[in-house]
Amino acid sequence: MEKMILEADLPELEFSRRGKVRDIYDMGDSLLLIASDRISAFDVVLPSGIPGKGRLLTMISIYWFRQMEEIIRNHLIATDVNEYPEKCHKYREQLEGRSMLVKKAQPLPVECIVRGYLSGSGWKEYSKSGTVCGIKLPAGLKESSRLDYPIFTPSTKAEKGHDINISFEETAWIVGRDMAEKLKDVSLQIYSKDVSMAEKKGVIIADTKFEFGICDNELILIDEILTPDSSRFWSVDTYEPGKAQDSYDKQIIRDYLLTLDWDQTYPGPQLPDDIVGKIQERYEEIYRIITG
Repeated sequence: MEKMILEADLPELEFSRRGKVRDIYDMGDSLLLIASDRISAFDVVLPSGIPGKGRLLTMISIYWFRQMEEIIRNHLIATDVNEYPEKCHKYREQLEGRSMLVKKAQPLPVECIVRGYLSGSGWKEYSKSGTVCGIKLPAGLKESSRLDYPIFTPSTKAEKGHDINISFEETAWIVGRDMAEKLKDVSLQIYSKDVSMAEKKGVIIADTKFEFGICDNELILIDEILTPDSSRFWSVDTYEPGKAQDSYDKQIIRDYLLTLDWDQTYPGPQLPDDIVGKIQERYEEIYRIITG
C-alpha cells in the first residue's frame, strides 16, 4: 500500500508555506509544490488523509493544464523529478508523481468559481432568494438543474477559515475592473472547453474553481485545475435534476460530516476507514475517466 504523506519532509530545502493540501518550497527563481494526502472539508483540514490523493490531484492538474494552454498559459516548469534542481533528487520518493516545479507568480486574492449547474451553496442561496452570489436566476429551477448559461461567482481566498462569496463588483474593487473582466472571460472560456471534453467522457462538471496569478506582467493559471478537490463531478448516465447527485468528488465526506455534531471549525473529526476507502476509490475512478 502506498505510504501516505500528510506533510512533506524535505529538511534541506527552503520551506515557504503550507496550504490546505499543498506544501510549498522556495527554490529561488521557482517554487516546488507538493500535493499531500491531506483533505479538507468546509475549509477545515481534517486529521485523516486519503492515501495517494496527492498523486491523483497532481496528475489530473497536469493533464488539464496542458489541455488549456491554447486559452491561457500556466505556471508549470517541470513535472519530472529528473528535471528539478539536483538538491531535490534525494527526496524523489516524496516528490515523484505528486509535485510540480512552477513559476513564481503573484497570486490574485480571489478564487474564480464557475457554475454550470445549481448545487451546493448556490442551490441553498437560490432556494432562499432566487439568486446565486447576487445573480438573479429564472424561477422554478430544481436542485442540480443545468443553468441556461454558466455563471461566474468569485469568492475571497482564505488560507485558513472560510472563503466568502463575493459579487463581480466586489471583485472589480479588489483586483480592478479590467482584471475582473479578464478573469471572468478566461474562467468561462476554460469552463466551456473542459465541460465539452468531459461530457464526451461521460462526466458532468457542475462547478469548479480556478486560481490565477501574475508572472512577468502576464495573467497565468496557477495552483491546481479541475480536480475532485476543486470541482464537482457527476456522471452523465446517472444525472437527474431535482435532487443531490452522486459525486466523484469529496461530497461523500461533506455528507458524512453533516450527520455529526460538529461546528465546522478546527480541529475536524477523524474519518472512518470506510469513508476514506470510498473517497480513494472515487478519486482513482475520476482520474482514470478524465485522463484515459
